[in-house]
Amino acid sequence: MPNCIIAQSGGPTAVINSSVVGLLRENQKLNKFEKVYGGLNGIEGILKGNIIDLSAIPDEDINKFQYTPSSGLGSCRYKMKNIETSTEEYDKLLDILKKLDITTFFYIGGNDSMDTTAKLGRYARENSLDITFIGIPKTIDNDLMYTDHTPGFGSAAKFIATSTLEAYFDSSVYINNGIFILETMGRDTGWLAASACMAQYNDKPVADFIYLPEKPFDKINFIEDVRRKFEEQNQVFIVVSEGLRTADGKFVAEFDCVSQDTFGHTQLGGVSNFLRQVILDSGITTRVKALELGILQRCAMHSASQIDINEAFNAGAESLKLASPENNGYMISIKRESNSPYKTSYELVAADKVANNVKYFPVDWINENGNQITKEAYKYFEPLLQGVPTLYTLNNIPQYKVFTK
Repeated sequence: MPNCIIAQSGGPTAVINSSVVGLLRENQKLNKFEKVYGGLNGIEGILKGNIIDLSAIPDEDINKFQYTPSSGLGSCRYKMKNIETSTEEYDKLLDILKKLDITTFFYIGGNDSMDTTAKLGRYARENSLDITFIGIPKTIDNDLMYTDHTPGFGSAAKFIATSTLEAYFDSSVYINNGIFILETMGRDTGWLAASACMAQYNDKPVADFIYLPEKPFDKINFIEDVRRKFEEQNQVFIVVSEGLRTADGKFVAEFDCVSQDTFGHTQLGGVSNFLRQVILDSGITTRVKALELGILQRCAMHSASQIDINEAFNAGAESLKLASPENNGYMISIKRESNSPYKTSYELVAADKVANNVKYFPVDWINENGNQITKEAYKYFEPLLQGVPTLYTLNNIPQYKVFTK
């Protein structure tokens, strides 16, 4: 009986390990592979021979692993060369897999990981190799095409909505409360910032304004929005995406950090402080605070969505069920069947359709002024935040398990 391997890539999420556990548990049912190996630190680690036997790990540790945030097998941001440029990496990887009798490779990741999955699947097909590459989606950004949403997004959205509500109350205790700006991740899209609309009090969103990359940012309109609202209620709460852009396509805060990762993505952060200075310079008030959520929104298992954990688990399980040579180079995707009751199903989509594409937040879910989310988005977000997980604890602190060396 052949073996398979699963690895993780890109930025971590709260539920990425649940996909690994879903695949493991499904294999125990179907007995499709003799062993399920884990590649440590993605493709980069596998090329160095960093591989463990997940099938030999005790159930107790695997159960704990499911409720452990971040990439418990380690991750990487490793860009493979184009096949036309060099096949050396591909050949080395395939030699490693052949020695372990691995016939299926599962790669959990986002856009760039699906690019890798597509390249490897193409190489295997073109060379009639007996190995299948399957992608399993993950990303808090929710920007993958051909899937209703991505595992990891629901928990990040729940954390953002919760943090927005708590920050709102924290900033509302004085007679003169000033202006508060909360910054979320979201380099290309506004899904994360938009989820702050779920933070409500007395059936009203606590965020007065939400600004997303999908609508061009205009500094003059921004100042007018904030000044008018501040004069009206002596307090303003703003949520903004780090990827906010001007009409000419430039990042509002790009000057703060223009370093790039191996895939050429500009690394951002600092738009909230930029806007804070804009407000101070406008003379609206001197009481302006800015909060950048940063990496906290990626792996907040204490604020995770149980639905998100379940769907990540199911994505892993379904990928194992559907793994076959004819599905080489495909990614599992989530299809929403209904909102109430909430129901989803799983299907496959070619990974090369997902790779190097971006699913933007719908512009028609943003109001005409570009500063708030419309009611249509609420039905989309609401079911993704459902459920509270029961975590393993030690001395009243979450207890986690990872398998990185």
